[in-house]
Amino acid sequence: MTTTSTARDTQAPATGESRLVQLRRHSVIVADTGDYEAVRRLRPVDCTTNPSLVLKALELPVYAELVEGELRRAASQDGDAGQRTAAAVDRLTVGVGAALAGLVPGRVSTEVDADLAHDTAATVAKARRFVALYREHGLGPERILIKVAATWAGVEAARILQGEGVDCNLTLIFNRTQALACAEAGAFLISPFVGRILDWYVAHEGRAFAIDEDPGVIFVRDVYRDFKRRGLETVVMGASFRSTAQIEALAGCDRLTISPALLEELDAADGEVPRRLSPGPVEAAATPAIDRAAFDAALAQDRMAREKLDEGVATFAADLRTLRERIAGRLAAG
Repeated sequence: MTTTSTARDTQAPATGESRLVQLRRHSVIVADTGDYEAVRRLRPVDCTTNPSLVLKALELPVYAELVEGELRRAASQDGDAGQRTAAAVDRLTVGVGAALAGLVPGRVSTEVDADLAHDTAATVAKARRFVALYREHGLGPERILIKVAATWAGVEAARILQGEGVDCNLTLIFNRTQALACAEAGAFLISPFVGRILDWYVAHEGRAFAIDEDPGVIFVRDVYRDFKRRGLETVVMGASFRSTAQIEALAGCDRLTISPALLEELDAADGEVPRRLSPGPVEAAATPAIDRAAFDAALAQDRMAREKLDEGVATFAADLRTLRERIAGRLAAG
């Protein structure tokens, strides 16, 4: 497939700057990981996590003391096993985020439970809990982003949270109306998923795509340009990359959240990385008002977006269940 990295991508640069160094001049680089050592080594500005990444992170030795401490705390608390487990998972999730915050100058995104994705009130309550837990670590709202799935309930939760001064990262973005609804709600940042969009089209069309025909790349470029044309302040952060080619095709996007493996590839590669996206003149300052009916209609007409949003929520919810089961098992074992 033409979107995969070529052999020269993994060769160390003989002279000059690496592609990662050049990319940093065009976009804010965010590490898509909970791996403490990877973040320390790669020096991103921000970090973003999700239940899948937290689950992996808690297997790392660097978090062993955190895990043991929170297990002891949970075991000493009142409540039934489910309540103690839920509390421990919340504290561990924030603990990983707080550790990463000590390594980056910017923000850490922490994701609200995916099984709350269709419940506005519960999403807001969990976000407030995360903010309170971060304060216990000495971190204010200016150091974090609350990551919320961009369902309609999530959009409405973001509207409430942004009104309270809690900045949100609306994730699992696959559709233009979905993206505009997030901006209209005042979301600080949106995360359109490049790789997952490409995956869907490859699976359904059975063919490879040249990089400038990549549906995920095209989608993010279109959203970026539309947001800049409208004068929207919501940050556009490309996410879910399958190759360095996709990343470089979006050089200049406000932010790019990238896995450690692809960051390493970029850091080890030479060759020019030109800026591909730049803000143009503002032509329309207003965002169209998008209500629940318009939001639902847009997703109903977009099979890819509907399926990938549902799949993303289900995947994160499954990983959260696995995390809870693992912590529950450790608590039961004493």
